[in-house]
Amino acid sequence: MNGIKLVTILVVLGIGTYVLISSIYTVSEVEQAIITQFGEPVGAPVTAAGLKVKVPFIQEVNLIDKRVLEWDGNPSDMPTKDKLYVSVDLFARWRIVDPLQYFLRLHDERSAQSRLDDVLGSETRNAVAKHELIEIIRTTKDRVPLHDTLVISPGRDLDLGSLVPIQKGRKLVEQEIFAEATEKVRVFGIELLDIRFKRINYNESVRPKIYERMISERRQIAERFLSEGNGEAARIRGNRVRDLNKIQSEAYRQVEEVRGVADAKATEIYAKAYNQSPEAVEFYEFTRTMQSYKSIISENTTLVLSTGSDLFKFLRGMTPDGDGITTPRSAEKK
Repeated sequence: MNGIKLVTILVVLGIGTYVLISSIYTVSEVEQAIITQFGEPVGAPVTAAGLKVKVPFIQEVNLIDKRVLEWDGNPSDMPTKDKLYVSVDLFARWRIVDPLQYFLRLHDERSAQSRLDDVLGSETRNAVAKHELIEIIRTTKDRVPLHDTLVISPGRDLDLGSLVPIQKGRKLVEQEIFAEATEKVRVFGIELLDIRFKRINYNESVRPKIYERMISERRQIAERFLSEGNGEAARIRGNRVRDLNKIQSEAYRQVEEVRGVADAKATEIYAKAYNQSPEAVEFYEFTRTMQSYKSIISENTTLVLSTGSDLFKFLRGMTPDGDGITTPRSAEKK
């Protein structure tokens, strides 16, 4: 009889211990809890850490993290306003501020991550589609182009183009995505703390075109330098030809001046020499006529002369000698 009582006491103690253990639960400092009865939440969310009591067997404890959680989206391709496809990788930080709404609408963190994928992915696409690529990848508005000192000489301003102006920049685009997404995730009991672009890459299909455009721009700059170099070379060659012509014309003028002075001097000497007597004058006329024969008479030359011309007078006075050479008669007399 005593054995039966002992067993009964032990069974009662065991059942009591199990009931006691089932009715007690703990909440840590990084957790909050929702108590459900037959799947429906009962009471207010438990947000304070410590040892808590619930109705055993019919109530369950659903622990929810209250730390700052991470969302890291997968890179996705999307078009910008200037029709360039880019691969955007975004990350965010969030936490659960209304555990009851979070539990009713999402129930667990896996569903929350999926919903954040939808909301943040949609808002990112909308923001990227409204802005050009330069607005998404740059943050500095007052930037200036860097010029290579090797190709730009000091004191010479070359027009190498200007940078595309930035109206907003990456930070403001992130703020737009954050503002739109915050309102949409608030209904799930979630507070969005921050979002950032992790990486923005060109899409594989458009990357060769981007590189080709960059190469084309570099070639345009090279062609500009080449054309400027050719223009400078042409200017130098033109100056050289002009200076050469100037030097040649100046030399020709000096030569003609010297030649004119020499001719005048020679004429003066000839005039003095041949004006000394009538015989000298006649001899001068004879020698000048003989010189003119060399210029106007060649082999098989036919001349039509008047009988009163000086040329005909001397030709008429010539007689052939024994060697077949024509000699003027006046010369024979002399």
